[in-house]
Amino acid sequence: MIPMVDLKRQYQTIKSEIDTAVGEVLEQAQFILGPNVSKLEEEIASYHGLPYAVGVANGTDALLLALRACGIKAGDEVITTPFTFIATAEVIALLKATPVFVDICPDTFNIDPGKIAAKITSRTKAIIPVHLFGHPADMAPIMEIAIKNNLKVIEDCAQAFGAKYHGQNVGTIGDAGCFSFFPSKNLAGYGDGGMVITKSEEIARQIKILRNHGSSVRYYHQEVGYNSRLDEIQAAIIRVKLKQIDKFNTARRQNAAAYRAAINKKEIILPSVAPGCEHVYHQFTIRTKNRDVLTAALQEKGIASAIYYPVPLHRQEVFMDLYNFSVKLPLSETCAREVLSLPMFPELNQKEIKLIADVINNAP
Repeated sequence: MIPMVDLKRQYQTIKSEIDTAVGEVLEQAQFILGPNVSKLEEEIASYHGLPYAVGVANGTDALLLALRACGIKAGDEVITTPFTFIATAEVIALLKATPVFVDICPDTFNIDPGKIAAKITSRTKAIIPVHLFGHPADMAPIMEIAIKNNLKVIEDCAQAFGAKYHGQNVGTIGDAGCFSFFPSKNLAGYGDGGMVITKSEEIARQIKILRNHGSSVRYYHQEVGYNSRLDEIQAAIIRVKLKQIDKFNTARRQNAAAYRAAINKKEIILPSVAPGCEHVYHQFTIRTKNRDVLTAALQEKGIASAIYYPVPLHRQEVFMDLYNFSVKLPLSETCAREVLSLPMFPELNQKEIKLIADVINNAP
């Protein structure tokens, strides 16, 4: 069996460090907003060359608190992509704002900057580009549009820790960058966790207040906030993995190159990399019109695959009910019918990649 991601295999490579880090937290018995959270915030801020990083409970909260810190409120509109996990738009709805969906570039699966301007209204207050599957969104034109229209930009980097856009880390280009440490992510804990990075002292200050019940001084509350604090044990685990993240991402790129060299079935569309972008391959996602046949062929050989995402957000029942959406976004809809993600993790080996490619090449 070849799984989509083998967390146990990675754990075995760093077991002694992980076990030591967790043991130290248990010995110190400081579990909420302890020294590992503070140190991880410092280390991730330093990694990105920014002054501020704030740990939160998960990637969804990272987006939610960033939107609130950027002033998004009921009645506002936030432009984003429909081809992503629901959390990206869910947080907009939770603030009683309205998600406005823009179609994607089918080669990168990311929001098409050329289609954003037409969706801007007097109610538009922000853009959330998603660096999907580890490929950076095209940030230069997005930032140009945002600056021209006085819009905030919150980057959804949940799948793209370490990815670069023309030499700049994703998450450092807009007003805030939001990360998830869900166990399957490139940089991951063994539970939920999230982080917001920013160059803005005010945004960082607001998120620190919001994550802790709207309080900066214990038992004194200036906002209606959340219980959204990054767990100390998860922070300790992530600190161990942070030291390895560039190595892990390099291995993912090497595995992607091996897939490209081995898959030669002409009707398969392989993932592309836009000029100036450094992909970190959270997923290796192909496109095929024969997805069901290919999925069955892989499954017969004990090889996992996954569909990210089968229903674009503008066609999700919850949003159609809330907003009565009737918009058609044909490229997102086409990709949703054709995408298939193959196993991808740093410890995947060349023999496994060849086996997967052989199944694909020989499928009906």
